[in-house]
Amino acid sequence: MAVAGVLLLARSIKLTSKFISPSEIPKEFIKNNVKLRGRLHRVTEKGLELEHIPIHIPLISSWRKQPCGVLLIKLAGVELTEAGHLWLRKELKPFQVLWFQLLARDNSSLLCCLLVNRGMYFTVSLNEEILRRGLGKTILIKELDHNSRVYWTIHKNLLKAELKAIRRGEGIWKEDTEKSSYIEKYKGSWREIWSKDHSFKRRLLWELDPKRKSFYERLKSQCEKCKDKLSNSGFMLKVREFLSRVKLGKR
Repeated sequence: MAVAGVLLLARSIKLTSKFISPSEIPKEFIKNNVKLRGRLHRVTEKGLELEHIPIHIPLISSWRKQPCGVLLIKLAGVELTEAGHLWLRKELKPFQVLWFQLLARDNSSLLCCLLVNRGMYFTVSLNEEILRRGLGKTILIKELDHNSRVYWTIHKNLLKAELKAIRRGEGIWKEDTEKSSYIEKYKGSWREIWSKDHSFKRRLLWELDPKRKSFYERLKSQCEKCKDKLSNSGFMLKVREFLSRVKLGKR
């Protein structure tokens, strides 16, 4: 009876389900920006093809037969250049395991933040790394709620990564003409967005100007970065995925 109860629970909450299309992913997963694991198959012009790796439970996972298929993942908030596509093909290895944070659906694909393991406990955002190297430009994620905290947090981090590349003259920002024209365009578009009444506006403007930060603010920023790295460790991501599925099953 105990084994039968566990099997029914696992089936009801889709604990070991493997997603092979964006339509199969529950809305609650995307709404809560759940992070899932995937195995890279290949990098295409449209995005990255990842095979979802479900949670493994020794008895249940071996008993259940999983379907075959891949998910098309796009880097949210990033417009890749040709050099960016080449860098991805060179940097990422076939069958490499990546974490992808669900943000929104885009027809037959998913808009996500991709995380790459750097050691046992730390991960790096692939979206931000591409912008720091000057291999792409930031674009607005229109599919996200513009009044949500996630929207502004992601765009703030992407923008800070791009500004680093602009200051250093990395990648596409080596030429001064390209840099100056884009900065003027960037100022106008983001000034229009920030002019709206938004609770995160002052905080974003303050964090993007490091000269205005006090020692306490800099220390707080470093602590938040360490906290983010620890929260994005492989163990914590697995725990969060498990809790998200359990929470979905209760609903």
